[in-house]
Amino acid sequence: MWYAIMSEDNNDSLAQRMAARPAHLERLKALQNEGRLLLAGPFPAIDNIDPGSAGFSGSLIVAEFDSLEAANIWADDDPYVIAGVYARIMVKPFKKVLPS
Repeated sequence: MWYAIMSEDNNDSLAQRMAARPAHLERLKALQNEGRLLLAGPFPAIDNIDPGSAGFSGSLIVAEFDSLEAANIWADDDPYVIAGVYARIMVKPFKKVLPS
């Protein structure tokens, strides 16, 4: 089943985010290579594709896992969590409707 992993960044966490980004992307690419990644990306903190020093306010990942528990375990092991980027993470089952 698909799961939406929604995170909210801590204030002033851009430096930690950038330092942990290669490891974060490596995990996402592994999901992609397994055909389990629907989409992933950050929320710019301002209305601009490149927020510069304003950074990001969080992230969204939609990926396939065997269970909600497995999705939570994967989310909790994210390099951004370990680096202190994320203040909160919420994982919910997700039903993809469109595009079909």
